[in-house]
Amino acid sequence: MGEERERNRVRSRVDELPNEIRELLHKRLADVNYTYQEIADEITELGFEISKSSIGRYALRQGGAAKRLKESAEKIRALAEVVKENRDIESSEIAGAILMDALIERVSMAQEEIDNMPLDKAGRLIVAMQRSAVYKEKFKLEYKKGYKEAIARVKAEIADELKKEPELLIRMSELVIKAESKINTSD
Repeated sequence: MGEERERNRVRSRVDELPNEIRELLHKRLADVNYTYQEIADEITELGFEISKSSIGRYALRQGGAAKRLKESAEKIRALAEVVKENRDIESSEIAGAILMDALIERVSMAQEEIDNMPLDKAGRLIVAMQRSAVYKEKFKLEYKKGYKEAIARVKAEIADELKKEPELLIRMSELVIKAESKINTSD
């Protein structure tokens, strides 16, 4: 079994800078006309010693975070479009899709962790994913059964109320059957 490494937050020299100097750093990083060395020299001249390597590492982390935020925003916009086009989509399906996307991304970048994962933990994760799929199917079946029973009850109630007017009963039954077929075709 592989040892799990302890994850610590990254601390950098930039974290020790006052806010106004950090703002200056962000402005310089946003302007491609400045090199990391020029930025480091300017901040050092202001009395805060920092290396170009520290600035470079910080820029990489910030760039990665900005990229992740941009990708997340794009995914949310795409999901919003899917919801607009498919009004019958369930929020649990959207949440599941978001989670699955994040997990797939995490798994694709975590080969070493997967290689070192204990088999019993991997087995539990597989079982949990399969159980989730089974629960989803069970819910769909119960939902279908529930609305079919509700339609049968409505038909029976209508029949009881409209026994005195058979033509109206036939027309109402046709409308319920039409509604039922619409529900069945949207599954």
